[in-house]
Amino acid sequence: MTRLIRFAPLLALVVAAASPVLLPVYQVEVITYVMIATIACLGLVLMTGIAGMVSFGQAAFVGLGAYVSGYLSTRLGCSAWIGLVGAVMTAGVVAGLIGAVTVRMSGHYLALTTLCFGISFYFLVGNSEMLGRFNGLTGIAPVSVGGFDLRSERQGYYLALVTIVLVMAWCRQLLASRTGRVLRSLRSGPAIAETFGANAYLYRLMAFVLAAVISSIAGWLYAHVQRFLSPTPFGLTASIDYLFMTVIGGSSQLWGALLGASLVTIIKHELQDLLKFVFGPTTRLELLVFAAIMIVVLQKARKGLWPLLEQRIAPKAAPTLDIEPMILPHRRPKPEHGLTVVTASHLERRFGGLVAVDDISFHVKSGEILGILGPNGAGKTTLFNLISGALSPSQGELSFLGAPLLRASARDMCRRGLSRTFQHAALVQDMTLLENVAIGATHLGRCGLFANSLRLDRTEERQLLGWSRHLLDRVGLADKAFELAGNLSLGHQRLLEIARALAADPVLLLLDEPAAGLRMNEKVALAELLAELRCEGLAIVLVEHDMDFVFRLADRLMVMNFGRRIAYGRPDDVRADSGVQEAYLGAAA
Repeated sequence: MTRLIRFAPLLALVVAAASPVLLPVYQVEVITYVMIATIACLGLVLMTGIAGMVSFGQAAFVGLGAYVSGYLSTRLGCSAWIGLVGAVMTAGVVAGLIGAVTVRMSGHYLALTTLCFGISFYFLVGNSEMLGRFNGLTGIAPVSVGGFDLRSERQGYYLALVTIVLVMAWCRQLLASRTGRVLRSLRSGPAIAETFGANAYLYRLMAFVLAAVISSIAGWLYAHVQRFLSPTPFGLTASIDYLFMTVIGGSSQLWGALLGASLVTIIKHELQDLLKFVFGPTTRLELLVFAAIMIVVLQKARKGLWPLLEQRIAPKAAPTLDIEPMILPHRRPKPEHGLTVVTASHLERRFGGLVAVDDISFHVKSGEILGILGPNGAGKTTLFNLISGALSPSQGELSFLGAPLLRASARDMCRRGLSRTFQHAALVQDMTLLENVAIGATHLGRCGLFANSLRLDRTEERQLLGWSRHLLDRVGLADKAFELAGNLSLGHQRLLEIARALAADPVLLLLDEPAAGLRMNEKVALAELLAELRCEGLAIVLVEHDMDFVFRLADRLMVMNFGRRIAYGRPDDVRADSGVQEAYLGAAA
């Protein structure tokens, strides 16, 4: 059974290649349109399921690719291959211009913007004389390969099959790369990507443009297989259909795009025939049926049908990738032991009338652990956000390795040598431990989108994944490297966050409650790890509520209450401070 599952994609490809010979022409044509719809849905998988952006205008990009190629063919006499280049370039430019504004939006604002674009495109094409208005564009030339025109339905089928295989393979490689890991982290929000050196806005824009480009390829294919264009297949209804297909199949699954497109297309054809027979030719009751199907899927299989099917038929086995733990060949040099790494002077952060951090000053040296104590609401996490660049101070100054920080962003701080964990574990739940740790090393990679998607980054990937495997070994999670992060206990999620933070190769490490959820033996192992990191020259700032853990480990302590510093010094001196005992430790201390 396992061997059959392993060769399932190859068997499916063989069956697909043989289908045009065995099936009647009508069914061959239907499957061709299923593959075209699948390509459009692959773009939505990248944009919606991976990067977390909802679009109601994807059919417009399909139409854009179709009409650009169709216009070049009918009006200028260009070949289909020149039409493909024109379609891809036009879609990329238009998506870049629209995305430059829209991807900064979130929630329903982005969805409404893409909806407006889709409606505008439909009416623009329908009223354009040079594009045939609503009567359509005719006489589009077929694709020619080696001087041979692909005119028949079966030839169009094989063209669609080759195209979908190439697009699917490209998407799989992209998502398995450094760029893909960042894109997959965006669905959880921009914080993870920004913290580890990636520009979340540019990556969201990349996802938007790539989705448009992939959809334009589907449009190009549609134009030269159908050889006739009208605005109807690219209207709002088509965009909703593509969204249905993507969500029903599994919005974050490449194979889910194929499953969703197959189900929706076939059911739609059958329903239209059945409902026309029962209710007459003017009914559109299939939309109600699709709405009901969507409701059932969202209730019973929230991640879509493909993950459910995959789990029932063949639960995922741990990958057997040969990734050897290794040290990065070019690590960031650590500052001289005892050198001041970060200095804060009179920091203040206000949220309206609330002062979350009030006149805080401290410094941290290389090879030192500074513990920060305080009750909930004391301002500790806000202070972390100020140091890491997630927030800008209202007043005060920060310097890092002697250089002043003037509103440096989180990704700037990462590149300077700062890394952190979060108060609430921020992990990509549907990625493996190894992939989550590799996100931390994002800024260490140099290969871009082109190299990532064409597998030209193998040496770099081997180094980054080997480095990530080494860090999993350091925190005691190497045996779980290929498990999903969402399956971990809270304590192990904390350890995974530490490994990811170390993957950035920092000189300053901010740990926000790292021992929360750990058992006693795990706390002992964590304390030993932090002591080793201190000896290696790392500067560590530690927020923790486990008093014994902090007092045994920290070289110096700072205690906060209501945003202010109430004690600062050696652990024994802080423990004896009467103000600390009253505000935090209690009289029994």
